[in-house]
Amino acid sequence: MSFRDLRNFTEMMRALGYPRHISMENFRTPNFGLVSEVLLWLVKRYEPQTDIPPDVDTEQDRVFFIKAIAQFMATKAHIKLNTKKLYQADGYAVKELLKITSVLYNAMKTKGMEGSEIVEEDVNKFKFDLGSKIADLKAARQLASEITSKGASLYDLLGMEVELREMRTEAIARPLEINETEKVMRIAIKEILTQVQKTKDLLNNVASDEANLEAKIEKRKLELERNRKRLETLQSVRPCFMDEYEKTEEELQKQYDIYLEKFQNLTYLEQQLEEHHRMEQERFEEAKNTLCLIQNKLKEEEKRLLKSGSNDDSDVDIQEDDESDSELEERRLPKPRTAMEVLMQGRPGKRIVGTMQGGDSDDNVSPPLPSAVLCALGLAVIDGSG
Repeated sequence: MSFRDLRNFTEMMRALGYPRHISMENFRTPNFGLVSEVLLWLVKRYEPQTDIPPDVDTEQDRVFFIKAIAQFMATKAHIKLNTKKLYQADGYAVKELLKITSVLYNAMKTKGMEGSEIVEEDVNKFKFDLGSKIADLKAARQLASEITSKGASLYDLLGMEVELREMRTEAIARPLEINETEKVMRIAIKEILTQVQKTKDLLNNVASDEANLEAKIEKRKLELERNRKRLETLQSVRPCFMDEYEKTEEELQKQYDIYLEKFQNLTYLEQQLEEHHRMEQERFEEAKNTLCLIQNKLKEEEKRLLKSGSNDDSDVDIQEDDESDSELEERRLPKPRTAMEVLMQGRPGKRIVGTMQGGDSDDNVSPPLPSAVLCALGLAVIDGSG
């Protein structure tokens, strides 16, 4: 008896409408009264006009009752029941009862499905669902291919029947030789005796194998115990190099802290350097733009002076023109020096000495001007002189 069979039996009986509640604990011990009641109810459910005596008081009545039930189910429903298990009236009888209940339960389900199909056909009389027929179509195609292959193989076998019939007839008609048959039987008996002797030898060696295995197991246990004690000893003893290891670990931690501090400082200084370079670049761009503006103003001033000088010289003769030209040249030359003086305002009393990259003063060393500024000043001087 299994729990699943008992659960299925109780659920089927409940679905069939059995009036009494059947628990799973009813079949832990023999309960012939319940088994006889269930059998009689199932038989009445299968064939209401059946006349089977329900007397189960004596042993003879119980035997007659079980035989009558088994005979009825065998003749009417073609269900073969084991009478011994039914007479035990315990968990083994549930399997026999399950045979009858499963037939009635399937019949009830089929009837319910047919009724629902009739209702659906009435509702969906003119509807045709092709999706539900796809599986049937695939199964039909598979069966058709199997029938074709089986038919072809059967045809080939039937074609060989003529030759096989002759060989079969000859084999049947051939008389058996007693000596040859006896020889074959003796060989077969000898082989069987050899196999039996090998089996006996293996059985005899089981004891020795068992002793060897026990000895190996005992040896392994001793090794395990010895290794366990050694492990406990090693764990309890402090290694000689442990102090040095802890000291080295502390020094390593300190060095790591120093490394982290220096790395943070280096990162901060790199960030400050980048910020300084960016500010210097911005100042350089600003100075360059300022110089460009000053250069443009100087050019405009020069053009204005040239126009005013040309208007004054228009009424003078050729000799005076030569003199005015020389004076005009003398007047132009100081202009770049004026621009330099404008740029160098705020630095009185300082003398620039050296190259264009920087110079030394009498008091202290002034910061060098950017190369682009000096180039722009050089261009301004050349334009003024030209």
